[in-house]
Amino acid sequence: MIENFLRRRYGDRATTPSPLGAGEWSSAYALKLDGREVVARFGQHGEDYAKDRRMARHRSAALPVPEFVDSGETEDGYFAITRRAYGDFLDELDGDAMNAVLPATLAMLDEVRRIDVSDTTGYGPWRPDGSAPFATWADALLDIVNDEPGGRIHGWRAALESSPTGAGPFDEAAAALPELVADCPDRREIIHGDLLYRNVLVSGDRVTAVLDWGNSLHGDADYDLAWLLYWWPWYPAWRDIDIAGMIGRGPLLAYQVHIGLDAQAYCAHTGRWDLLARNAAQTLALIG
Repeated sequence: MIENFLRRRYGDRATTPSPLGAGEWSSAYALKLDGREVVARFGQHGEDYAKDRRMARHRSAALPVPEFVDSGETEDGYFAITRRAYGDFLDELDGDAMNAVLPATLAMLDEVRRIDVSDTTGYGPWRPDGSAPFATWADALLDIVNDEPGGRIHGWRAALESSPTGAGPFDEAAAALPELVADCPDRREIIHGDLLYRNVLVSGDRVTAVLDWGNSLHGDADYDLAWLLYWWPWYPAWRDIDIAGMIGRGPLLAYQVHIGLDAQAYCAHTGRWDLLARNAAQTLALIG
């Protein structure tokens, strides 16, 4: 079906696609289009690709977002085609490789922080037009407890309540969030929001691509630093790297707790009970 779609749209301009991999929301294929290497992605959430296209306007040597070639609708979903980038996935690096590229990764996040957002509005998950739904950053963070009808993982609350872990740890951590959030700066910057999970490519000491802005937010860009702090213990190969010292921002507890709550909701939605239990324990430990 993918090959047929590409053939109908591009004819002989496109070569036969080869699968690259698939995530929760999208599948990717490598091919050549007009003699240049590209990646074609297909999925059910066109807004993710539209956010990628918007972020590609900010691409630079310091922020290598892949250049967009084409995007639109398919018979049963959406597609996007971007120039292919090469490298190793950040979350698959050993300790030495991570140590080598971490300065460039933090510099890339500084570049994201500096993006001008004056033509956008609101806080929280932003739409492809640059608008986000919340009036304050605190409102956006505290919305984590709501299982909104129509949301991408709607039904997570019922799944959490019926899970082996249950909703108790989630609710206990969530009860601590308002006090933590009260101390958060009301900055409005761009947050990637999903730095691991094969979304950053690196080569040596360079970042070669920053992919998948579907989870991007407007808010305090320190959230991306908290993302690294929260997930660091999950990568034993990195244990000897002092990530907190390199970040130098303190524990960023409000954001780490929010990330942990979000992970619990997602794991409940996907039925990953062992990961749910681990995230629940880690989130409670943050406030203990």
